[in-house]
Amino acid sequence: MNPAEDGAKRVVHGQLVKILTHRLDRRGMVLEPYASRCVRRGEVHELVTTDHTDTAAGARVDRVGFLGFVELACAGVLDRGDTVLVAGRPIGTVLGFDGCHFPNHYNILIRTPRPVTGPELSLTPETEIRFEAGTPPR
Repeated sequence: MNPAEDGAKRVVHGQLVKILTHRLDRRGMVLEPYASRCVRRGEVHELVTTDHTDTAAGARVDRVGFLGFVELACAGVLDRGDTVLVAGRPIGTVLGFDGCHFPNHYNILIRTPRPVTGPELSLTPETEIRFEAGTPPR
């Protein structure tokens, strides 16, 4: 992503449709080589937290906590570095995307201090999720 090419963008938002409760230390997700992904209204994607920091294409992501699945209420662009808010409170930033289940859905990887699960954040179905423009990690 070239900061000189980036302009303002809309907030992408949606609601959780399913809460996930598990955590893994050897998941083996692989970061896609893309710093951004376009998403459509009505798509459902999986939210995964990690303390992983490497953003290189192909980087392996093992330590993960699963939050749940979000249905997007509007189309937009998700960028590495976007702030992820749950019920209005920031929980982390978009690290990148894992496409192991695509085209069914993306795993949206969210950098957090430690991997957390849906119940650890007291998530329930219909909880609002927002992706707001942030500063991409280097």
